[in-house]
Amino acid sequence: MRLRAWELRPAVGANEHHSRGNCSRILLFTMAQRTGVEDPERYLFVDRAVIYNPATQADWTAKKLVWIPSERHGFEAASIKEERGDEVLVELAENGKKAMVNKDDIQKMNPPKFSKVEDMAELTCLNEASVLHNLKDRYYSGLIYTYSGLFCVVINPYKNLPIYSENIIEMYRGKKRHEMPPHIYAISESAYRCMLQDREDQSILCTGESGAGKTENTKKVIQYLAHVASSHKGRKDHNIPGELERQLLQANPILESFGNAKTVKNDNSSRFGKFIRINFDVTGYIVGANIETYLLEKSRAVRQAKDERTFHIFYQLLSGAGEHLKSDLLLEGFSNYRFLSNGYIPIPGQQDKDNFQETMEAMHIMGFSHEEILSMLKVVSSVLQFGNISFKKERNTDQASMPENTVAQKLCHLLGMNVMEFTRAILTPRIKVGRDYVQKAQTKEQADFAVEALAKATYERLFRWLVHRINKALDRTKRQGASFIGILDIAGFEIFELNSFEQLCINYTNEKLQQLFNHTMFILEQEEYQREGIEWNFIDFGLDLQPCIDLIERPANPPGVLALLDEECWFPKATDKTFVEKLVQEQGSHSKFQKPRQLKDKADFCIIHYAGKVDYKADEWLMKNMDPLNDNVATLLHQSSDRFVAELWKDVDRIVGLDQVTGMTETAFGSAYKTKKGMFRTVGQLYKESLTKLMATLRNTNPNFVRCIIPNHEKRAGKLDPHLVLDQLRCNGVLEGIRICRQGFPNRIVFQEFRQRYEILTPNAIPKGFMDGKQACERMIRALELDPNLYRIGQSKIFFRAGVLAHLEEERDLKITDIIIFFQAVCRGYLARKAFAKKQQQLSALKVLQRNCAAYLKLRHWQWWRVFTKVKPLLQVTRQEEELQAKDEELLKVKEKQTKVEGELEEMERKHQQLLEEKNILAEQLQAETELFVEAEEMRARLAAKKQELEEILHDLESRVEEEEERNQILQNEKKKMQAHIQDLEEQLDEEEGARQKLQLEKVTAEAKIKKMEEEILLLEDQNSKFIKEKKLVEDRIAECSSQLAEEEEKAKNLAKIRNKQEVMISDLEERLKKEEKTRQELEKAKRKLDGETTDLQDQIAELQAQIDELKIQLAKKEEELQGALARGDDETLHKNNALKVVRELQAQIAELQEDFESEKASRNKAEKQKRDLSEELEALKTELEDTLDTTAAQQELRTKREQEVAELKKALEEETKNHEAQIQDMRQRHATALEELSEQLEQAKRFKANLEKNKQGLETDNKELACEVKVLQQVKAESEHKRKKLDAQVQELHAKVSEGDRLRVELAEKANKLQNELDNVSTLLEEAEKKGIKFAKDASSLESQLQDTQELLQEETRQKLNLSSRIRQLEEEKNSLQEQQEEEEEARKNLEKQVLVLQSQLAETKKKVDDDLGTIEGLEEAKKKLLKDVEALSQRLEEKALAYDKLEKTKNRLQQELDDLTVDLDHQRQIVSNLEKKQKKFDQLLAEEKNISARYAEERDRAEAEAREKETKALSLARALEEALEAKEEFERQNKQLRADMEDLMSSKDDVGKNVHELEKSKRALEQQVEEMRTQLEELEDELQATEDAKLRLEVNMQAMKAQFERDLQTRDEQKEEKKRLLIKQVRELEAELEDERKQRALAVAAKKKMEIDLKDLEAQIEAANKARDEVIKQLRKLQAQMKDYQRELEEARASRDEIFAQSKESEKKLKSLEAEILQLQEELASSERARRHAEQERDELADEIANSASGKSALLDEKRRLEARIAQLEEELEEEQSNMELLNDRFRKTTLQVDTLNTELAAERSAAQKSDNARQQLERQNKELKAKLQELEGAVKSKFKATISALEAKIGQLEEQLEQEAKERAAANKLVRRTEKKLKEIFMQVEDERRHADQYKEQMEKANARMKQLKRQLEEAEEEATRANASRRKLQRELDDATEANEGLSREVSTLKNRLRRGGPISFSSSRSGRRQLHIEGASLELSDDDTESKTSDVNEAQPPQSE
Repeated sequence: MRLRAWELRPAVGANEHHSRGNCSRILLFTMAQRTGVEDPERYLFVDRAVIYNPATQADWTAKKLVWIPSERHGFEAASIKEERGDEVLVELAENGKKAMVNKDDIQKMNPPKFSKVEDMAELTCLNEASVLHNLKDRYYSGLIYTYSGLFCVVINPYKNLPIYSENIIEMYRGKKRHEMPPHIYAISESAYRCMLQDREDQSILCTGESGAGKTENTKKVIQYLAHVASSHKGRKDHNIPGELERQLLQANPILESFGNAKTVKNDNSSRFGKFIRINFDVTGYIVGANIETYLLEKSRAVRQAKDERTFHIFYQLLSGAGEHLKSDLLLEGFSNYRFLSNGYIPIPGQQDKDNFQETMEAMHIMGFSHEEILSMLKVVSSVLQFGNISFKKERNTDQASMPENTVAQKLCHLLGMNVMEFTRAILTPRIKVGRDYVQKAQTKEQADFAVEALAKATYERLFRWLVHRINKALDRTKRQGASFIGILDIAGFEIFELNSFEQLCINYTNEKLQQLFNHTMFILEQEEYQREGIEWNFIDFGLDLQPCIDLIERPANPPGVLALLDEECWFPKATDKTFVEKLVQEQGSHSKFQKPRQLKDKADFCIIHYAGKVDYKADEWLMKNMDPLNDNVATLLHQSSDRFVAELWKDVDRIVGLDQVTGMTETAFGSAYKTKKGMFRTVGQLYKESLTKLMATLRNTNPNFVRCIIPNHEKRAGKLDPHLVLDQLRCNGVLEGIRICRQGFPNRIVFQEFRQRYEILTPNAIPKGFMDGKQACERMIRALELDPNLYRIGQSKIFFRAGVLAHLEEERDLKITDIIIFFQAVCRGYLARKAFAKKQQQLSALKVLQRNCAAYLKLRHWQWWRVFTKVKPLLQVTRQEEELQAKDEELLKVKEKQTKVEGELEEMERKHQQLLEEKNILAEQLQAETELFVEAEEMRARLAAKKQELEEILHDLESRVEEEEERNQILQNEKKKMQAHIQDLEEQLDEEEGARQKLQLEKVTAEAKIKKMEEEILLLEDQNSKFIKEKKLVEDRIAECSSQLAEEEEKAKNLAKIRNKQEVMISDLEERLKKEEKTRQELEKAKRKLDGETTDLQDQIAELQAQIDELKIQLAKKEEELQGALARGDDETLHKNNALKVVRELQAQIAELQEDFESEKASRNKAEKQKRDLSEELEALKTELEDTLDTTAAQQELRTKREQEVAELKKALEEETKNHEAQIQDMRQRHATALEELSEQLEQAKRFKANLEKNKQGLETDNKELACEVKVLQQVKAESEHKRKKLDAQVQELHAKVSEGDRLRVELAEKANKLQNELDNVSTLLEEAEKKGIKFAKDASSLESQLQDTQELLQEETRQKLNLSSRIRQLEEEKNSLQEQQEEEEEARKNLEKQVLVLQSQLAETKKKVDDDLGTIEGLEEAKKKLLKDVEALSQRLEEKALAYDKLEKTKNRLQQELDDLTVDLDHQRQIVSNLEKKQKKFDQLLAEEKNISARYAEERDRAEAEAREKETKALSLARALEEALEAKEEFERQNKQLRADMEDLMSSKDDVGKNVHELEKSKRALEQQVEEMRTQLEELEDELQATEDAKLRLEVNMQAMKAQFERDLQTRDEQKEEKKRLLIKQVRELEAELEDERKQRALAVAAKKKMEIDLKDLEAQIEAANKARDEVIKQLRKLQAQMKDYQRELEEARASRDEIFAQSKESEKKLKSLEAEILQLQEELASSERARRHAEQERDELADEIANSASGKSALLDEKRRLEARIAQLEEELEEEQSNMELLNDRFRKTTLQVDTLNTELAAERSAAQKSDNARQQLERQNKELKAKLQELEGAVKSKFKATISALEAKIGQLEEQLEQEAKERAAANKLVRRTEKKLKEIFMQVEDERRHADQYKEQMEKANARMKQLKRQLEEAEEEATRANASRRKLQRELDDATEANEGLSREVSTLKNRLRRGGPISFSSSRSGRRQLHIEGASLELSDDDTESKTSDVNEAQPPQSE
């Protein structure tokens, strides 16, 4: 019975799911059939037939199935048999075994309807067993994706599934999450759509164990987004991604090769976390991306566990590199590297060689250069080489040594280092001890550790650089995108037996992420409950994890794990053991911290995370946290010759060196202070900072959670280890999320569904008739008598606690079984009764049959019976009445048909008349349209004229543009100069920055000394055991305050940089505003927590006060030091002023020395000239001596030298002359070429003009037609585009408004009822109009249907216009409301800023108070504690009041906005009604306008036809005239023949021969002339006829085109009207649906409004109280702000003075450097002059000797003199020739200028000629018109004359001959004139058009000519400059010649004197050319040579000479 009952149960939800997936399933099935691939449907959709199996449902209800724990399966199904106290007897469903189980271990089982449910949050029994069973069922069915509330749980299938193709992407595209089965694409789609619709940043967080599939799912997300949001526009194939999307996809292979490795669990395990941020623009296209990485496992580069590999890139490089690359990178085999611990381990299904090629290809796609790739591979090779460096321990000492340095040489070659320096830095590094540096020998262990650390650091830096480079390639925009989607791929929570420092960091991250999930879950729950109006005590589940997070990250009071680790890192003798002891001491009492229970435990301490208890082993935590490096090698790498390596190691100053690790002289305080200053940071600090940044970005996004789960460790498909999965569910936070769900109301069901499903349990609770769903559910719940704590009733749903729905399902099943049993019993009874009645009837029927048979047997032989049976059928009397009735009915039917036909005829006649009237109206409209067409033609002509004017303006503008471009070039040059100047300034700034850093270091050392002194005082006070804890707190506070001080100082220094970054700051401030709005909500939540902590904090504040006092003392000391520094600065300014004075004096001395130096130079030049003259005379003397005496070798050398010098002078002169001539020739050639080019350009311009003239006419006509069409099309396009954009914007805004309008519709229900009646009337009118339209459409012809369509289109347009106007008003109102919201947000931001200022002012006040009360600290400590407590209490109250005030303000504003919105919507509804009334009137007007337009078109058509007829009649008349002319011609020819015959007769006859010959000749000539004239007339008539035929053809073509266009326009209008009509009908239906919804919701809105008014009154009272408090606070704020401003002014003045001092010192340094350089130059010149002087003296001595020996060489000298004079004369002649050449050049220049002037005049003349030609053209046009008129008159006259002459010729031939002669002459002259004028006109037209076209070209040529002119002028100026230079050189030569002559004369005089003295035999003495003091200009000093010195030197010379003379 029960089984049958279940067959009747409906499958709830099945229909919905079936309809949802129907379309997608069909698509998938067809896709699978086509491709032949496995059907993807089975991996996405659940088979509902299996789930809704009645047998399973019955089994569940009968057996009371539950879950019990099992070691093998996790949980097993069992049925409850018996309960025995706390224990229960159960029977296992699998094998039927019985077992006793504790009640607490039993977990409820869900009904079968929840089997394989897609969202586990829908399960009625939320427990671990149900979750595991659901996941297991789905996994075994191939469904790897399952939702769990906000989570998407993914289980690794370990095989490829066909659910990631592009067809699947298209299937999920644009669908909502609940419409499709679970998938990573659904998560991506929902994130993408939320980002576009809500303009909110999104994030997808993928976490899980190694091998769970995080990286693969991240790839799928990127693949989906790259496909959906591709920015590659304008492509036909959507499968081709854009360049950016391609790069985004290619970034993954690069990161995988450098960051992934093979582990035991996973062949491609990511050994780092990453956050990929994909930026989108407003339209949703990808515009860029950014990748951030976390916690790279760099130790894997050095060593690997068994069966594991290092990073893929090492194997790829060694197996994929070519021979050339291997030789470059010094690569070896796999077994030769120590860092490859396990050698080469291949990955199944992967080839490293192929992967290497893929990585290289990906790098090329990413835009990596070849040099960058090679540098990266070099670094990879060097990391391997690090491992091959081997050290040995020396025998007697522990010192390490490097026996072989070949590996070191390879390494240094790859990294660009010196081998000797590298070995020295490794083996004996320099370490700072105190203030000195000492070389310390390293042991073998230390050296090995240093090498490994360097290898790890090098690889980590390479990885960071790679990520930065990828980001650079992906970042396409300088600005940030509109919004982004962030994908976080990070290691999940894992619990090993012993966990290290890295695992703590990972677990800390997952705690933060779980807190984020709990917080978002809480917010969503809260929003759901608020929306549904449910009363519930809100719990922030995120706070559950806060104690554990505080235990890890808390900075002080007490310090957390990371803070204590950082502190221990800076103690000199700290170890891991001391760290653990201090951690146990500080955090031993923490609820989440546990000590090791036994001494033998391997773990050092234990932390209780949300996922469970985790044991941590603190081995090498201090070293891992500091991450120390050999700073000697690091500096070598920083100074590497390889730029890439140097860039990797650019931040050397931030590393932890060996001196910090081995033994630090500084104490914990000083070093802690040092780290805070930003010199370097620990790993923990850096990771904490990066994590806080990540969490800040994630909090500002809408998160989507993906949890990846590994099913087994064997990598087998289809196997699931339940315990492993349960552990991961705990670690991933899925069970934590279920715990949160269980605390609320997880099961929700809509009222209608609840009533439909469970109304069977409460049959009489709901009365008959309509009842609201909420009321019905309330009655049902009352009837069910449920506990009020188990349910809540909302606005649209009913909420239940976990397990309630399962209980209701059981009751429902029992009820259904009872009903079905009763129903079956009733049915059986009914069937039995029916069978019994049937058998009774059969009995009675049998009796009747028997009786009838007996009667028949009796009567069958009776004769009368036979007669009766035969006669009865023949009787027809009874049938007559039936026939009459049938005829009457037929008559009635015929009459009805007749009346119907008559009615239809009348209707048709009436319609016919209506259609005729409409046809007449259409004809009128056509006529009107033709008139409009004529006007349009006129407009087109005007526009063409305007176009010509605009073209002229355009040419002018182009010329202006060229001028502007020249100006732009000048400005660009100036800009470059400015940029150079800016670069100089930046260099100065860098120098200043270096000086500032030096000062900072000095300051740090001074502060360290102060700290040492304080430490000594504290050590003395340590004797007291009571103050140990106080001391620690003081130390922590000092560290914090010092960090704050450091930050303040850094802020003060960075103010200059901030000025440049103000634009960036503005955007940051906007982001902060958003963040602050979110943080304000978080602050409200944190307030509850802070209330509990306030009491503890108040006690701590008192202790802090004492510490602040001590800090104030330190501040005072620092201020004194500052004052000292300022005093030093003043002293430096005084020194600077003195130095400036000294510099000025030195400059004056330098000027004097320069003058002396110039005079000295002049004297030296004269001495050199004299020396040359002497040398020439010496050469002459030598020649004489050669004649007389035997020449020595020395004399010959001197002579050859002199000859060489003369030859060189000659060559130089010749080269100068040649150069000059070449320059002159170049000038001539340039001038000639320029003239030729100008002439060629003129000729080309003329040709071009002629060619263009021919093309112009055709193009102009085409251009005009096209311009009109283009304008019309552009207008239409612009209007449609504008409408489309408006509609798009309205659609988007309406989507946004719909969500807000749902709340407001309720209040509008009553008002909508009033409007409904009016709307109904309007709708009836509309329906009538539509009916009429349908009738017309059926009956009318094609043209009439078109008219009706146009009318409907117009109606639609008017409606749309009205709708648009109303929508515009709505948009304006929305804009106003948004502006009000923005103002409120700005006010809130100002309040926040005020609060910040209040806090700052409070800090300043406390500082001042401390300064004032330094003397009375000891006495007033207790009083201060109380005051501080009061102050903090007040500040807290103030903050609370401010928060309350903000809340009240917001609520008030919100209520006000809601009221305003309601009023606006009311007005809007009224407007809609009024608009609907106006629509009909406007429609009638538009109909009339359409009729008028059609009438115009008809008139235009008639006109066109009339014109065509006129043209045809003209053509016919011309044809007739032609025929008449031909007939006349034939008659003339006949007459001619007759006359010729007469002539021949006359000639034959000899009588009166002499008389008639002359007359006959005359008549002959006359006739011939007539014939010629007739021929010309015939030709002209034929031409005219041809022209008319052409015109006729054109008209016909135009007519056809016009008709076709008119028909097309009509069709398009009809289509538009139909579309608009459909749209209007849809809108009307939507409005009706909206009105119905608003009626329903109005009643609820009225109640809500009353509540809101009451709340408003309460809030206003609270606001008044808060306002008073706020006024008091504002007063205090103003005072504090004034004080802050004063301090800021003083600070700025101090900074300005310091900057001025720095600038002045730099300038003085620069001047000093320049002066020093000048001094060095002068010293060098002085030395050279000294050398020259000595050399001259030596030569003078030698000459004296030679002169003494060569008395007989006078004649040769005279010859030489004559020769030189001749040479001088030649040079003078050459100079004259050059002058003449220069004059010629000047003449040519004048000629060129004249030619340019003539060209200008010619241009002006051509312009005037062009103007004249225009005037002449106009006159000729007038003449042409007059001549045409005359021609027409003449033609008429000629025709009449022809007829007269033809009739008269028959009578009188003689008279006609004379008349014909006269007329022929006149006609010929007239024709000739006409032809000439026509030819002239055409030529003039051609010329005019040519001139028009080429006027522009002439303008361009003029501009080019001007440019050429400018160039020629420049060239001429250059030539003039060259000429002036030549003149100057000529003058110089002239001067030199003069000087030479003077020197020659002087030398000749000296020679004569010498000869005289030689003759006399006296001593020879040389007089100095100048006496007195000679000052030589030396920088900063002067060197004076007195006359005494010179005299002494000359005397020495004289003393040396006499022996030689003798």
